[in-house]
Amino acid sequence: MKTYIASEKEVQEMKEWYIIDASNMVLGRLASRVASILKGKNKPAYSPHYDVGDFVVVINAEKIKLTGKKMLQKTYFRHSGYPGGEVTTSVRLMLQHHPERVVEYAVKGMLPKNSLGRKMIKKLKVYTGDKHPHQAQQPKELTFN
Repeated sequence: MKTYIASEKEVQEMKEWYIIDASNMVLGRLASRVASILKGKNKPAYSPHYDVGDFVVVINAEKIKLTGKKMLQKTYFRHSGYPGGEVTTSVRLMLQHHPERVVEYAVKGMLPKNSLGRKMIKKLKVYTGDKHPHQAQQPKELTFN
């Protein structure tokens, strides 16, 4: 038997929207499940060379939990490109000022590091609080055990 591979057109017709409430969820576990949905690994027509995944809306990003000593030790690093332009930000400060970025960075690190991964991360929408502007897409509530 030959392996069935869905065409690009069939894949585009199967896109769905999911909404996930991040309240009291552990960051890494949430990020791995969201990355799996963005890749499309939950679908029978999964192909690693197509963008098969669905759209994911994450709400209540400020209520995410971190295990162990991550709240004290975890940092985010960036560089301006100039000499001495290193900037490190602790996860505690990041959660206070931009909690949605914590979830985005965690999910982005679990996606492929190529043009397909950059395409997948655009389907992730993260918001603080319960409000989001994607009611018209009628997202389905998704809960994890």
